[in-house]
Amino acid sequence: MRRGGWWYPVRKGERGDGGTSKMEASRGAALLTLVVWVLCTPALSTEGKRKLQIGVKKRVDNCPIKSRKGDVLHMHYTGKLEDGTEFDSSLTRDQPFVFSLGTGQVIKGWDQGLLGMCEGEKRKLVIPSELGYGDRGAPPKIPGGATLIFEVELLKIERRQEL
Repeated sequence: MRRGGWWYPVRKGERGDGGTSKMEASRGAALLTLVVWVLCTPALSTEGKRKLQIGVKKRVDNCPIKSRKGDVLHMHYTGKLEDGTEFDSSLTRDQPFVFSLGTGQVIKGWDQGLLGMCEGEKRKLVIPSELGYGDRGAPPKIPGGATLIFEVELLKIERRQEL
C-alpha cells in the first residue's frame, strides 16, 4: 500500500486504512533518529576546532601588489601564547624572517593569514593549535594544544616571475 510517497507493506494485523501501524511508527522513529544524527554531526565534528582570526592593525593606502602563494615575504613578527608569554620575535634579533608563502615553510596559520597583505601592513593573527603546532607543540616554549598570537608586519614582497 502506498501512503504519502512511501511504500508500506500491509501485513496481517496491521491497519491498511490510513491509521498508524507498528511498522509505520518504527519507521518514523528511525527517520527521526536519522534526522537528529544528521543535524548533530556537523556540530560534533567541529567541536573544539577554532578558526584562524585575522585582524588588520595598520592598513596601507597605496598597495600595488598583495601577497600571494609563491611570493617570498620579508616579515617582522612577535609570537606570544594566550597568557602573554612571548616565545619568539624577529625584532629582538633585528633580522626579518624571510620565507616563501604557501609552500609549507611556515605553520598553516601563517600560510593562510598572510595572504593578501600589502607591504607595510600590520596584522594580528590568532592561530588555533590545529593551524599551528597541534597537540605536540614545539617544546620547550610552545606547549601542545597552544593557541598562538602573532603581531606581524610585512616589510617586503619578492614576486617570482611566472614561467
